[in-house]
Amino acid sequence: MSLAQRRILLGVSGGIAAYKSCELVRRLREQGAEVRVVMTAGAEHFVGAATFQALSGQSVRSSLWDAQAEAAMGHIELARWAERILVAPATADVIARLAHGHADDLLGTLCLASAAPLYLAPAMNQQMWAHPAVQANLVLLRQRGVQVLGPAAGEQACGDMGSGRMLEPHELRDALAASFGNGALAGLQVVVSAGPTYEDIDPVRFIGNRSSGRMGFAVAAAAAEAGATVSLVAGPVSLATPVGVARRIDVRSATQMQAAVLEASRAADIYIGASAVGDYRPARVSALKLKKNAGAPLSLQLEENPDILASLAAQSGRPFLVGFAAETHDVASYARGKLRSKGLDMIAANQVGDGLGFEVAENALTLYWADGELALPRAAKSELARQLIAQVAERYRATRG
Repeated sequence: MSLAQRRILLGVSGGIAAYKSCELVRRLREQGAEVRVVMTAGAEHFVGAATFQALSGQSVRSSLWDAQAEAAMGHIELARWAERILVAPATADVIARLAHGHADDLLGTLCLASAAPLYLAPAMNQQMWAHPAVQANLVLLRQRGVQVLGPAAGEQACGDMGSGRMLEPHELRDALAASFGNGALAGLQVVVSAGPTYEDIDPVRFIGNRSSGRMGFAVAAAAAEAGATVSLVAGPVSLATPVGVARRIDVRSATQMQAAVLEASRAADIYIGASAVGDYRPARVSALKLKKNAGAPLSLQLEENPDILASLAAQSGRPFLVGFAAETHDVASYARGKLRSKGLDMIAANQVGDGLGFEVAENALTLYWADGELALPRAAKSELARQLIAQVAERYRATRG
């Protein structure tokens, strides 16, 4: 991944997350990008211009009324220079100004005067983020083609918990790198399914599994980072949409996931089934909560759920298919059996337990395909996902050209 000689205009607005923008400049320059910084008046209350000048190696602009810079229409020169504009942090105020076309400061004027794609990294209190006015402004901006990166959820500077944290600098850097489409999956449509499925027993109870969705979401992020246009079909998880993912479809049950995957895969080049789809569902869902009956046992009749991978494999012109197999024993045998029986192009297998698999931050995989295999040793799921995507890209190019 490289940003060599790419021209990034970074807009910094007045939020506490402005301190992260200093690290962002460093991360961008490490990848070879040329970075110029424009600060709002509010941003200068949090970080000094001298800091950004030292990190970027370029003078920092903050005013439309800079006589020296504007003698040659400096704001137009900056607008033409930029290949990408990223506003990080993007406060609620800046989002509102951009949504309504305000041009009363340098940053707003640049965003209107430039043809470069515009990216926003929101950062604000979780109540502000959830406010209908903010969400309505974001709808307007997205309709105009603005890309919104994040926010993440977690503890905030004010002490609240929830969505509104600016993405980390490395995530924003990776999103910008992916936007130039020079990765291993550039130009390809990729569908990823992730997370568990829940099968309702009654309005209160369900049959589910322990999948957190982290591995699948990491795979979606890595595919986007590699330049793919990614659609993510997500089961019931509490995870933010990964940076760079073009489309997210949330589902609950296996039948809903099958329908969403089949629809999303119509024009897909690659499908990666990283979801933990339940094998069975109750044959009948009770409309009322089931009650205890004086100690009498409860019997549930289960029926088999549809096989998403097999459904795709049976189609003509099917995408390149990558399955997952989480097993407690005989991993290689089960994985190779699934590879053959379902007509997959590749399968990623892992053993569940010993701190690996579900509900943990690390994993280890062994990849199998018709005439080969490759072990990916234990690593963070984000790093493991990048290694997996690199192998998927290699196998795809080898078999599909």
